[in-house]
Amino acid sequence: MKLQYITAALLLTFSIQAAPATKAESADCACGPQQFSKAFTRVAKQASPAVVFIKVEINPGDNDNFGYGPGGSGGSGSQGGPGGQGPYAPFNDDFLQRFFGFQGKPQQPQPQIGQGSGFIVSPDGYIMTNAHVVRGADKIEVTLNDGEVKTATLIGADPHTDLAIIKIDAKDSPYLLLGDSEALEVGEWVIAIGSPFQLQASLTVGVVSAKGRQGLNISDLEDFIQTDAAINPGNSGGPLLDLNGHVIGINTAIVSRSGGYMGIGFAIPSNMARNVMDQIIKKGSVTRGFLGVSLQTVDKEIAAGFNLAKVEGVLISGIEKGSPADKAGLQQGDVILEYNGKPIKSLQTFRYDISLMNPESKVNFKINRKGKIMMIPVTLGSAAEGTSPAVISQKLGIEVENMSSDYGRQLGYTTTEEGVVITKVKPGSPAAMAGIRPGYLIQAVNHKKISNTTDYEAALNDASQNKRVLLLIRHGKMTRFYSIRID
Repeated sequence: MKLQYITAALLLTFSIQAAPATKAESADCACGPQQFSKAFTRVAKQASPAVVFIKVEINPGDNDNFGYGPGGSGGSGSQGGPGGQGPYAPFNDDFLQRFFGFQGKPQQPQPQIGQGSGFIVSPDGYIMTNAHVVRGADKIEVTLNDGEVKTATLIGADPHTDLAIIKIDAKDSPYLLLGDSEALEVGEWVIAIGSPFQLQASLTVGVVSAKGRQGLNISDLEDFIQTDAAINPGNSGGPLLDLNGHVIGINTAIVSRSGGYMGIGFAIPSNMARNVMDQIIKKGSVTRGFLGVSLQTVDKEIAAGFNLAKVEGVLISGIEKGSPADKAGLQQGDVILEYNGKPIKSLQTFRYDISLMNPESKVNFKINRKGKIMMIPVTLGSAAEGTSPAVISQKLGIEVENMSSDYGRQLGYTTTEEGVVITKVKPGSPAAMAGIRPGYLIQAVNHKKISNTTDYEAALNDASQNKRVLLLIRHGKMTRFYSIRID
């Protein structure tokens, strides 16, 4: 069965958070048969004034004319193809136009237009939305619930969680509050609000289907709430509210074979969103705990190869020189079993938990080193210390994202192909000079297979001591190696 993860690019969506509720409103609602529908009505009235519609404009030159709109999948108003070249790109010169008999110049690419949603989180006009809604935007316009249109500025974005904060000039604006997603239980009623297909402030109802969904390759840090509340293209970034009107999730993606609602949607938990929001508003960026290791899942084959009694923990496959892990004495081949007394459930959960810790946090690791159980304390650094992959990628002149099934469909790749999609190539960069374009699929770095951005960053980290990076790239039906000097 073909499934697509659609992350709001057809009509990027909006996000909400529960508005400041009165004491009576905050009390558990009486959800008896006669009061049930009134609970939905009350939430709609409470939340709608703080919901905004977002329209972004992107200069095609800023994104090398990528073949879809903001958000990376199916954006409206896109120009050109995946390679960033329009049908007449080689003939833009006046002389060549005359030489080849063109009558007049080809029409210049128009700005890409993206649409999404957001919600006001403070009286002075801070707004939360998805990072992919505003990524690369040269102009951001916000339409308030009363129809007033205002220009917004980007305060900061966190691509690892797909969250961003923008701001408009406002005083005493209605705003929404984030609830406690940790207290949410499977089976609870939830309400989604968004702008599917540009139908502003549409409300749908469902239940929490599951919590803690990971490994979906939608974003780097995943701990999604799954819901069957109807979410369509355009709902991404919108709020998932409980019956008290508190936002417990920000709608981000759907699973679909058709591009529309199929009963499976995913929302970023409000507790994760709160942490990101607070940091961006205070300092314009997000800082996370940094360990400095490359990890892989312990499966039956790995367990047998390391003579482990059972399949558990995560394996350290590499350690960044000078990182907190290196300084504390962790070694390649160590199997981490527990951290701060907490058994490791999965590699994704471990990464997520470490990333949410503050720099300078002390973490006690229980490890298995060649059959010997040891306790090793580590003081986390800042994720900013682990900049070598980002620096290398910057030197190459490229930006990448995970490839969901929707990416593959848009760009013509099969569902069995893995890699990271190049979303931007800086003009004049080594990658651009080598002929690499947006829409290309990186499948390996220095002969290491790439499945997602985590693999990509780990491979670049391992390549940080080399003067060249060897990329295996697929474009359409062609696959070739690119050797690029990075110094």
